[in-house]
Amino acid sequence: MANRYFGCRGRSLLIWLTVCYVSSMALFGYDQAVFSGIIVSKDFLKTMNNPDANLQGTITSLYNVGCFFGALSGSWIGSSLGRKRSVILGTTVLVIGAILQMTAFSVPHMIVGRLVAGLGNGLNTATAPVWQSETTQAKWRGKLVVLGLVVNVAGFSLANWVTFGFSYLEGSISWRLPLALKLIFCLVILCTAPWLPESPRWLISKNRIQEADIILADLKGETNVSNPAVLAERNEIVRAYKQETENAMTWSQLFRGASEKGGSGALRRFLLGLGTQLIVQLSGINATSYYLPTVLIESVGLEEKLARLLTAANSVHYIFFSYLGMMLIDKWGRRGAMIYGTSGCLVCYIILTVLIRTGQYATDEGLKYRVGAASVSMIFLFYAIFGAGWQGTAWLYNTEINSLAMRMKGASASVAAQWAINYMVVQITPIGIQNLGWRFYLIWVFMQFFSVPILYVFYPETANRRLEDIDIVFEEGLKTWVFLDKEATQVARPHRFVVMEEEEVADAANDIKAKVNSPEFEQVDHPIQSK
Repeated sequence: MANRYFGCRGRSLLIWLTVCYVSSMALFGYDQAVFSGIIVSKDFLKTMNNPDANLQGTITSLYNVGCFFGALSGSWIGSSLGRKRSVILGTTVLVIGAILQMTAFSVPHMIVGRLVAGLGNGLNTATAPVWQSETTQAKWRGKLVVLGLVVNVAGFSLANWVTFGFSYLEGSISWRLPLALKLIFCLVILCTAPWLPESPRWLISKNRIQEADIILADLKGETNVSNPAVLAERNEIVRAYKQETENAMTWSQLFRGASEKGGSGALRRFLLGLGTQLIVQLSGINATSYYLPTVLIESVGLEEKLARLLTAANSVHYIFFSYLGMMLIDKWGRRGAMIYGTSGCLVCYIILTVLIRTGQYATDEGLKYRVGAASVSMIFLFYAIFGAGWQGTAWLYNTEINSLAMRMKGASASVAAQWAINYMVVQITPIGIQNLGWRFYLIWVFMQFFSVPILYVFYPETANRRLEDIDIVFEEGLKTWVFLDKEATQVARPHRFVVMEEEEVADAANDIKAKVNSPEFEQVDHPIQSK
């Protein structure tokens, strides 16, 4: 056992798992952003025979189609191959897609590369976070979720700076090399993932209990698989797995309202979780994430080099505010972050739309310059508010609001919805900018306008609560008009749940002391194997 994972154990093993995980998240962010700088490259457009706005949207958006199907496949591939091999497979597919894109000389060639890369990225985004969470101790799990999201934005920022820097070069290297650089992230993943441990939870689901025990010991830095801490965690995973399989719920049962399996309010909770992704994806963030240089050139009227520079600068300040928001999310609460974040983004888009309209009809050059500067300021402010209010919240809320039986289905549905809406937004944005002008931005104004009351009226708070607290709230019958329920909307954990937990801890303390040294604890029955 000493030579497993090149001698890494405990914290050092966690560090290498984190390196692999954040590489996949950085790759996710880089791959999302890199094409926004390439689609305005003169050599790229010339090589692709100057595609019109409709075809540009198709080339860009088909990546999201690949991601959609890759994410959908993640559920059964991850269950069949395991988390680790699924990440290796997804990264290998991404490598093929990257090579196809960087060697493309025609639109069909590029489209195939985009689709293939999307399949790999979709599989990774559905699997890598699960692998990380299932191999990380509880005390580190939340911090690493935050780290992964921050690194995702950092990858987004890196892509913007890379495309800006390479825009000063002539010829195809200005866009082929930025596409090739994603292979560095792939190389890191493929050099680390094969020797890292599989998820012990997945191993237990496949009746490979002894392997799971060894990996749990390695992750804790223990040499003895019979260590009480290792056995206690193994038993907890076994119990959770049994409960999950016993309460497994089909899609038909969900929509028939079979609450006895999915937990009280399963459909309502599923729709609330899915709704967060719908709201965030329809906020207008993807119109600017994928096409900010295009927006600055076509709508604001900036030169290409300045548009690229501002896009890169915006991505750096986006990292800061995303990190700030995720550090303060428990203080602000999920509900407050979503409501105030959406309200702030709405105000920014209203002002931005007015400014773009003014600039498009202005004849005075001085006025155009001032309007352009104000428009850029609104875009920067929009990213600051979105980063602080939404960047981490959309992913957290979905995992917290769903019941245990629906948590995996809720996560997969949200990821699939994310990529489906991304496809729609990316497809229509260049066409909308070209044909609707300033009116195109009214779409996002209306979407956010209707989102604010929906969030205020229907969404309960989930911050600073155990997942079991949320189960109890729905079992007791949460009011339809949530804003009328003070307990359901307060950020602090309701006092009755604090008292309840203290009583549970007191009742369990003596049981734990008795079980640690008992023969039954040392020689644990494997209920999954005994079936």
